[in-house]
Amino acid sequence: MSDYLEAAQVQGFTWGQPEYEFKTESGKHSVKMHFDETAYLVLAMRYKELFRDGGSGGMEDVPYEIDPYLTEINTGAIDKAYMNSRFKKFLKALQDGMETADVLNELHKSFAVLSQEEQKYAHMFLLDVQRGNKPMEDNKTLSDYITEYQAEARNDRIHRFALVIGVDEKQLRDFMNRHVTTGNINEFGLFDKLKNTVDRDIARGYFGRTEGKPIKTFRIPAKIDTILRQFILSGGFDVG
Repeated sequence: MSDYLEAAQVQGFTWGQPEYEFKTESGKHSVKMHFDETAYLVLAMRYKELFRDGGSGGMEDVPYEIDPYLTEINTGAIDKAYMNSRFKKFLKALQDGMETADVLNELHKSFAVLSQEEQKYAHMFLLDVQRGNKPMEDNKTLSDYITEYQAEARNDRIHRFALVIGVDEKQLRDFMNRHVTTGNINEFGLFDKLKNTVDRDIARGYFGRTEGKPIKTFRIPAKIDTILRQFILSGGFDVG
């Protein structure tokens, strides 16, 4: 599709014009677009997510060729104004005591402009709103609330991870804010310093619970290294 889009744009196509007329020997004809730019970018976002590693967010090796152009499209350009306007409509219906089923369904459809992770927190937020557990602030959009929920979830994951693994929480937070990669994770020996803050007795207890058997002492350092790397590079995950 990207090749056709580029060819059409060379010939004057723009997303702002949904219908085009042209003449042929048999007379006038018109062509009308069946989707808009938002729909195109939403599909591009879904396409990109098909090849993402759920943990690290990197591209996995796939057994067939993918279109690099589509994976590089700036889907962040999707305008979320429509979604936020649907959210305001939903809030008004909720506050006025009106039927919200159709309005809510319309709002859910607008979530297509979000990433899968953002959609998860959008649904969580809406449930809190419907239950009356989340007070509204006049100057906040739905996008703001989603970002807030993501940040809270990230903070909770870091706190929980630090407790169950026994790593220094402040140093872990500082380290994750550096947004390191596989290649520079131990730059200046900072990852080694972080590992040294781990309470090995706490870590041993965690690994023993998750594996269902006692862990030998010599295996603890390697396990600490592995789980810390995974947690940092993936941006955090839930631990039991």
